[in-house]
Amino acid sequence: MLTASRSPASRFRARDLSAPWRHIDVVLLGAVLGVVSMGIAMMFSATRHLTGGNGTFARHLVYVALGGGVMAGLSLVDYRRIADWWQLLYGVSLLFLIGVLTPLGSTVNGTKGWYQFGPVGIQPAELAKLATIVAIAAFLGSVERVDLRRLLIALALLGVPVGLTLLQPDLGSALVFIVAGLGMLVAGGVRLRHVLVLVIVGVVAVFGILRSDTLDQYQKDRLTSFVDPGQQSYNVQQAQTAISSGGLTGYGFLDGPQTRGGFVPSQETDFIFTVAGEELGFIGAGTLVLLLGVIIWRMWRTAQLAADSLGTLMCVGIMSMFLFHVFENVGMSLGIMPVTGIPLPFVSYGGSSLLTSFAAVGLVQSVHMHRFA
Repeated sequence: MLTASRSPASRFRARDLSAPWRHIDVVLLGAVLGVVSMGIAMMFSATRHLTGGNGTFARHLVYVALGGGVMAGLSLVDYRRIADWWQLLYGVSLLFLIGVLTPLGSTVNGTKGWYQFGPVGIQPAELAKLATIVAIAAFLGSVERVDLRRLLIALALLGVPVGLTLLQPDLGSALVFIVAGLGMLVAGGVRLRHVLVLVIVGVVAVFGILRSDTLDQYQKDRLTSFVDPGQQSYNVQQAQTAISSGGLTGYGFLDGPQTRGGFVPSQETDFIFTVAGEELGFIGAGTLVLLLGVIIWRMWRTAQLAADSLGTLMCVGIMSMFLFHVFENVGMSLGIMPVTGIPLPFVSYGGSSLLTSFAAVGLVQSVHMHRFA
């Protein structure tokens, strides 16, 4: 029996429907561009009164440009090919975490977590977050069932960077590792009783660290001040003043008195959200949170649409990382979460954080774009 053959043009169109570029998540991309644009505006406002602020703002723009290139490049590469190199990526990230504890590392705000090259600092913990997510996703995605032995291996992959980060000491970044890892373990099918045990162990470990000599006293005070409003730090008090004074619509861009006067310490990094609250008010700050929420939602949607468990786990890990960063950073500006120094994705100053955020979105886009490949 003869069958009609399809024309070359129709075959081309059929093949072209699965081309990765046809499946770009434009909503995710638009939300990222919106947050980045607001971040640039807030960075300009927060740095223009600082000594050397022009240089800080210029470096931020450079990081944004580099990050955009990284995001675009990773989105075009099949995430499965990237995961094939997870051992190398994970191993290199551990070497950087180890190296920062040697005389090669620099101490900033009591944490020996940076490599300093003149005005440019590299924080390996930020890059290691993404490498660890890829490693755990690749390992769990390669097994059919997560039994106790495989769970212990996944915990070992998570525990090594957590331990190295705590040695800096950087409890905030360690918590990000834990939250991202826990999200992937739940999505990977780990039994509920094992998850509950891990949560209990994690809570006990945090309390143990707070009662030990691992952190300096001022670091402990920053982490626990949110429990007692009367003991809140000067940073948090100024942050709350800036946000609460903005009202519904804010003072207007570049007109915030707290920001212009430089009264909020570390405003370009830890407390960048205060610029939105003061100058753009509830409407502007709410818009920023809404855009960040859209990013997280699209990550969750991509996790559901992924072609395999590797893509799902990778997106869940990245989504968990972003969710914790946003909740913690905004929460500490409002005084309802401990001050941990965790940056706000795409907004806070910091090359390592910006590049990691862009790279993470690039991986999510890769999962979305290559789900038919």
